[in-house]
Amino acid sequence: MNMIVAADTNWGIGKDGQLLAHLSGDLKYFKEKTLGKVVVMGRKTLESLPGGKPLSGRTNIVLTSDPDFDREGCIPVHSMEELREKCSEYPHDQVMIIGGATLYNALMEECESLFITRIYKEFSADAYIKNPDMLPQYKVVWKSEMKEEHGIQYRFFEYKRER
Repeated sequence: MNMIVAADTNWGIGKDGQLLAHLSGDLKYFKEKTLGKVVVMGRKTLESLPGGKPLSGRTNIVLTSDPDFDREGCIPVHSMEELREKCSEYPHDQVMIIGGATLYNALMEECESLFITRIYKEFSADAYIKNPDMLPQYKVVWKSEMKEEHGIQYRFFEYKRER
């Protein structure tokens, strides 16, 4: 399993259920990395997507506490145990955690790769992830050149778990 996320300088990832910044380069990178794969998200993340609809061209697994949750195009799971079990049905490199903060923080240390867009700006955030630089099992194996949109600088990083 892997994760993909954009985080500001304080590891903030969202505010009021929305992304901190809409950067077309980051959204394109997200699509490149997730298309054709299994995306795993919480129900609130699903509801934050355009139209509250699952992402097309991907298998959408949604963690929800609602036992009656039924959304076309979604595979509901109702516990972390059930989530891990469902994810184990797919090749680990095909599973991408896409949010929110609770899922990222619960599963980060189980991920093989972390695809993180670092946004070099501090936003007012109410959702944060752990700083992977503080986790000794992860090392940066790749980073992109600096990019800029709307006066906001950002860079893509790939962290890999060391064995």
